[in-house]
Amino acid sequence: QVQLVESGGGLVQAGGSVRLACAASGRTFSRYTMGWFRQAPGKEREFVAAISWSGVVLSYADSVKGRFTMSRDNAKNTVSLQMNSLKPEDTAVYYCAASTVVTGTRRSEHEYDYWGQGTQVTVSS
Repeated sequence: QVQLVESGGGLVQAGGSVRLACAASGRTFSRYTMGWFRQAPGKEREFVAAISWSGVVLSYADSVKGRFTMSRDNAKNTVSLQMNSLKPEDTAVYYCAASTVVTGTRRSEHEYDYWGQGTQVTVSS
């Protein structure tokens, strides 16, 4: 089992940058595929990015491709999401998630077993 805690959210102006971090507990962190999801007010939670246990980025949502970069450090049990060129539509609660699924796209929240509590990112225009 793994516990996830996100940090780094806040208020930023459009065009700015924010770096989110997700700290994981447990000695088996390196076995998990990790993902970032987000949920804007009044909308369903949506996929942002996913990274394999070895650090290969599996995919990004089209809406963030070229602006966001996901990475992980298995030695520190952390996953990060560097968000650049932020837009007001990036405003959402961002969630870190861990998946034990070994196949699939890893773009569906149903493929993830563990979730953090989320961190708010607000982008002002």
